[in-house]
Formats: sequence, C-alpha cells, structure tokens
Amino acid sequence: MPAELRDLAEKTIEQAEKAFGMFFDAANKSIASIPGPGTEMSKQALSLTEQNMKAAFENARKLVHATDVQEAMRIQSEFLKSQFTNAGETYAPDYRRLMSAAKDSTKGKI
Repeated sequence: MPAELRDLAEKTIEQAEKAFGMFFDAANKSIASIPGPGTEMSKQALSLTEQNMKAAFENARKLVHATDVQEAMRIQSEFLKSQFTNAGETYAPDYRRLMSAAKDSTKGKI
C-alpha cells in the first residue's frame, strides 16, 4: 500500500474513533440521566459495544500496516477468533442463567 494511502487510512480511522468516542460519551450521559429498571443492562450493552468498537479500530490499524495479503488474512483471522472468544465469555453466564430460569419455570409442569 502506498504511504500516502496508508496515512489517509490512519487519519480516517483516527477520525472515526474520535467520532465514536463522542457518541459513547453522549450515550453514557443519556443513560445516566434516565434512571430506570433497564439502566444497568443498557450500560452493560453500551460498554460491550464500546469494547468491540475499540477492538475493531485496533484491528483496522493493524490491517493498514499489513505488508501482504497473507498478513492481512492472519490479522483478520486473529481478530475474529478473539471476538468469538470474547463473545462466548461475555454471554455464557447470561445463557446459563436463562437456561436455568427456563428449567425452573417448567418444574412440575411436564
């Protein structure tokens, strides 16, 4: 990739990251200003989304510096693997709670 194009890509990633940062700041303030039963869940969802976006921006930076297609494929493969691992670790407790609640709700009914 030509140096000029690489520089442009880096600047674009940086600008997009700043814009998302401003969005997340505003969203966090908005959630905090409206307390309610779903507030904590909304905060968690926003936090997970923010973590995923940060990981995506970091991945984009790595891809910009890839020297060939094989390296780009390796970087993307590692990113997807880490995203799947993180999702599994994040959502497994919720899934177990959901399955437990479903099992408890059917006790004595079958």
